[in-house]
Amino acid sequence: MRNSISLSKAALTAGIGLLIMTLTVPFAEFKILPDLVNPNSALETANNIKENSFLFNVAIFLIFITIVADIVVAWALYVFLKPVNRSLSLLTAWFRLLYTSVYLLAITNLIKVFTLTKGSSYFLSNSQEQISELLLFYIKSYKYEWFFGLVLFGIYLIMLGFLVLKASYIHKAMGWLLIIAGIGYVIGHLKVFLYPNLNTSFSMFTALGELVFMLWLLIKGSRIKEFQIG
Repeated sequence: MRNSISLSKAALTAGIGLLIMTLTVPFAEFKILPDLVNPNSALETANNIKENSFLFNVAIFLIFITIVADIVVAWALYVFLKPVNRSLSLLTAWFRLLYTSVYLLAITNLIKVFTLTKGSSYFLSNSQEQISELLLFYIKSYKYEWFFGLVLFGIYLIMLGFLVLKASYIHKAMGWLLIIAGIGYVIGHLKVFLYPNLNTSFSMFTALGELVFMLWLLIKGSRIKEFQIG
């Protein structure tokens, strides 16, 4: 007899993974890093990070937890939606893993910043100003690479939304909310590369669709007991 996981357990696992990310992402991306980084002053940014190295390291660790949670969520939602369309569910999961890979590559820039703050002898011949400029360059590279990944994440949400619309055991509203959230992610993060002067603040509200889906997974999805899948 093969081991199996029920739809309810898959939904609960995905919901918990998303819940973890709602705790790690805001603290790292919208609190710690913005408090430490001044995009207009490399020297101030360098001093802030050196004086608050523990907080900066916490941010890296929280992002790492987010990446691990992303992988778990990709798997759990694949299992949860496999009865709808196995091939499309697998493709959707791969898109989330592709986004996660870009995010993982982006975080290497923060690790390089960590290395710079350790005052390696390799950098002793450079001036403090040069080191600070390099440090800020890596931080900005991290942001741009992550934003590029979030465009892929938006495409993932659109695909996930279509899958949810086809699922008889999920409320159709969840599918439309995910599609709208995905469109918001794509438009909002392409702004950096294609139309920097366009106001895309609306994407902050469309992203709430993912939060609603998380709550549905935890409250309703975790109670589904229709059948089990292998």
